[in-house]
Amino acid sequence: MRPARFVFSCAREVLRGGRLYWSWMGALGLVILWGGLAYVDQLGTGLERTGMSDQVPWGVYIANFGFLDGIAASAALLMIAAYVFGRQYARKVAMLGSGIAVAASVACGLFVFVDLGRPERAWHLVPMLGSLNWPVSMLAWDVLALNGYLVVHLTISIYVIYTLWRGKRPSSRVFYPGIFVAIFWAIAIQCIIAFLFSANVGRGYWHTALLGPRFLAASFAAGSALMILAFRWIDRLTSFEVDPQLIRYLGLITAVTMQINLFLLGNELFVSFYHPTSHSAAMHYLFLGHEGLHGLVPWIYTSLALQAASCVILMIHPLRSSIGFLTVACVMAVVGIWIDKGMGLITPGFVPTPLGEYLEYTPTWTEVRVSLAVWAAGLLVFTILAKASIPIESGKLRDPGAPAPEPEASAPTVTA
Repeated sequence: MRPARFVFSCAREVLRGGRLYWSWMGALGLVILWGGLAYVDQLGTGLERTGMSDQVPWGVYIANFGFLDGIAASAALLMIAAYVFGRQYARKVAMLGSGIAVAASVACGLFVFVDLGRPERAWHLVPMLGSLNWPVSMLAWDVLALNGYLVVHLTISIYVIYTLWRGKRPSSRVFYPGIFVAIFWAIAIQCIIAFLFSANVGRGYWHTALLGPRFLAASFAAGSALMILAFRWIDRLTSFEVDPQLIRYLGLITAVTMQINLFLLGNELFVSFYHPTSHSAAMHYLFLGHEGLHGLVPWIYTSLALQAASCVILMIHPLRSSIGFLTVACVMAVVGIWIDKGMGLITPGFVPTPLGEYLEYTPTWTEVRVSLAVWAAGLLVFTILAKASIPIESGKLRDPGAPAPEPEASAPTVTA
């Protein structure tokens, strides 16, 4: 059976590699085991193992979820360049972009899972067994959006890779509708998670119309920066060649979206500090602290410094054209936005509480270990997908006896 041979070929490719490859896979496996043991302890003892509380019920798990949700959505940047504007350099890596979306979506689901105190009760979300409470609940919208996005990218990727493995050209009539659904779905999941936060009217820090645009700008900035780092790593360590035009395109996207993200943050700061109101208390705590409570102040200023330095480098064309400066700028952008969308977004939404209580949140060692394990699981998923798909896309792995793939027709473009 051909599908069975396809699975076997991919599995054999994943199980083949040199010392560096197996060292990487072994390191990821050890981190997953190390964090998994911490999660078992958390599951048996309860969420008291974490730094969360009744006042701050979301912590570093949901912070990572919010960040990775944006990374998953950023795959739309490649889809738009490849299939809307017909850029061949983007089409060549579009399936790797889908792999990033799949891996990030899987990690998002795992972060939600480990955040649940009683994960076995998730069956209440299953239709007919429980109640998803859709469309009233924003959480239900987020569950459907994220899982649907994962299914769309998995379906597209499997179809394209399987067709290439058979030595045929993927039919645009089959996968183009899925491509455009994925593009619009990527924007939708960012809007939905922003609405999930901003719909909490009792949390003044989140109750702002700018939250949706900030999510999109930050997600596309961090996502494009992370893709630059990932594609550079793939280009150096594998036989797969990444077109320099793609790096320039993603670098330009990062530069523009970083500026937009900082501009929107500046708007939030002006509104909160020019004429402070009761809704400014969380922003005041985040940037200035409150009566000796300064746990988040170093985090947010570190984030601002990293984002500002990254933005300056990316705005100067000679620096952005230097691969060394570009790499440094991308690392700073990813770390800075992770802090901003993580510790800078989640915790201040709960501090102070609607009753005016100030209770600081600090992640425990258990949370750090479990978070690293989930990140390692996401990286493991992407590594497996990339290891199987790269030789197929480059034409080195084919169904025995399959003809050489037909040349791909030019992609239809959308003109203004």
